[in-house]
Amino acid sequence: MALSILIFFLLLASSGCCDAFYLPGSYMHTYSPNEPIVAKVNSLTSIETELPFGYYTLPYCKPPDGVKKSAENLGELLMGDQIDNSPYRFRMNINESLFLCITSPLNDHEVKLLKQRTHDLYQVNMILDNLPAMRFANNIQWTGFPVGYTSPHTNEDYIINHLKLKVLVHEYEGSGVQIIGTGEEGLGVGGLISDEADNAKASGFEIVGFEVIPCSVKRDPAAMSDLKMYNKADPVVNCPLKPEESQVIREQERISFTYEVQFVKTDIRWPSRWDAYLKMEGARVHWFSILNSLMVIFFLAGIVFVIFLRTVRRDLTRYEELDKEAQAQMNEELSGWKLVVGDVFREPNFPKLLCVMLGDGVQIAGMAIVTIVFAALGFMSPASRGMLLTGMIILYLFLGIIAGYVGVRAWRTIKGTSEGWRSLSWFVACFFPGIVFIVLTLLNFMLWSSGSTGAIPISLYFLLLSLWFCISVPLTLLGGFLGTRAEAIQYPIRTNQISREIPARKYPSWLLVLGAGTLPFGTLFIELFFILSSIWLGRFYYVFGFLLVVVLLLVIVCAEVSVVLTYMHLCVEDWQWWWKAFYASGSVALYVFLYSINYLVFDLQSLSGPVSAMLYLGYSFIMAVAIMLSTGTIGFLTSFYFVHYLFSSVKID
Repeated sequence: MALSILIFFLLLASSGCCDAFYLPGSYMHTYSPNEPIVAKVNSLTSIETELPFGYYTLPYCKPPDGVKKSAENLGELLMGDQIDNSPYRFRMNINESLFLCITSPLNDHEVKLLKQRTHDLYQVNMILDNLPAMRFANNIQWTGFPVGYTSPHTNEDYIINHLKLKVLVHEYEGSGVQIIGTGEEGLGVGGLISDEADNAKASGFEIVGFEVIPCSVKRDPAAMSDLKMYNKADPVVNCPLKPEESQVIREQERISFTYEVQFVKTDIRWPSRWDAYLKMEGARVHWFSILNSLMVIFFLAGIVFVIFLRTVRRDLTRYEELDKEAQAQMNEELSGWKLVVGDVFREPNFPKLLCVMLGDGVQIAGMAIVTIVFAALGFMSPASRGMLLTGMIILYLFLGIIAGYVGVRAWRTIKGTSEGWRSLSWFVACFFPGIVFIVLTLLNFMLWSSGSTGAIPISLYFLLLSLWFCISVPLTLLGGFLGTRAEAIQYPIRTNQISREIPARKYPSWLLVLGAGTLPFGTLFIELFFILSSIWLGRFYYVFGFLLVVVLLLVIVCAEVSVVLTYMHLCVEDWQWWWKAFYASGSVALYVFLYSINYLVFDLQSLSGPVSAMLYLGYSFIMAVAIMLSTGTIGFLTSFYFVHYLFSSVKID
């Protein structure tokens, strides 16, 4: 059964190569010859600082009709995207070399800012027909182009002021793909259509690629001053140029900005235009590592599960074969889990906190699984910027009803009454979002002080608070109310009035609980490397089919680890299993956070500045808390139903 599930999701992960059906992130637009094409610019980004800044914070040319912001969704705003129009003009199939503008003499502030952005390796992100500009440096593919560079020979800083842009186009003649869209960043669904429908669609050109070669060119300011925007400019033959031919960054320099456009026809079809961006380096190593990890974990989990089932069934069989008198006699002679029947369902320490964490854990786990399923099916393409984060937030808000239900029902099970369910529902609605809100507020003060576009605007703060208190909180309270009306979970045995003393052990039980998190972490850490690289190194991550398999595998391993640890504690007469079952699988978050620190030290060595480090650690902490709540909840719920099943088979008065 497990092998069948694995094969199914591996086929799902590779389904993108099929031609019969396609789920792109934006609808296809065909252009007529000489038709103008809109180019946009996004925030300046750097893997050195991770602090995005607006494009027009630098002395770049502005559009003749002024700077206009594009509509941004919630996810884009939270990621620090700031998409503006640009002065770059494109006309379909028209190759040209144009002048944009010449700046005023650079002042001291502008020179310092340009040099700082150059030293911090900031990249300019240009977008054409929803495709980011792509460049190749040392046979490595990058998105965007640098603000400038420092010459190792002259030790001078040079600005990128000329762009050689190549637009790859495909002539559309009715390819049998029907596109239904809602906008440039909307969803589209493709399928096979008839020849009659093909003939009804007008021919044109599709943009299937956008490449850039950045150059630094020193031009004569006197000659450039006589030109107007979009006048013809001399093309650049070779790039890069010698240092004496490049535009240095210094005070009183006037910088001329020019660009040239070349349209190239290609056989690349529109549904495949994102393949170049989503192609991962070292794909064979990635696939082999994931498959190897899956096979090993399935093998180990299967062995543990089989041994565990045989042990428990043997204990139950021997116990149930005895009559009541023999059972009563053996209760004083036998050791193990049979001796804690009167204490195993005793109320745990901090029961309210446990119920709150269970409710939030179900909410986070549900959000993650549903989001990954939709992403694996192709509904959350990287072409739709911010859609993944927006979808996660919306799902989290509406899953509040399940969080309230689970939290209140767990409270009723532990306490035996619904009294206090309202305050519990409020805690469920505010616990994890409150942690996120506090961390983001602290990080936001740092971003505000740096002037970064990654800072959350005050208006967005009020929007998030409105969504929180107008959607999530009411739904959580509704879920809590439904939890009070649901049938209570009855314990199969009575709890003794006096608790049984737990035997002393040579080693603390929490040491074993923390060590148990290594097995779930083993299923996650390979994929975690690629996820962290996509977030902090500006790479695209789109192997959601594999991620879905890894998450399902993680759920199975968390459940088994918690059950095994719970059984081991019961066998040594430790009836305080509630929190240990939660942290047996939830402790994987500790290793995730430690791995994040290791990634910061050894893989993000270029990350500079205390603000960047605090930003990284803050987001890593939020991720670790979310993983702890979700995996801990999975392990606890599995352990609870296991203990309930185990002791419901024991008939003791």
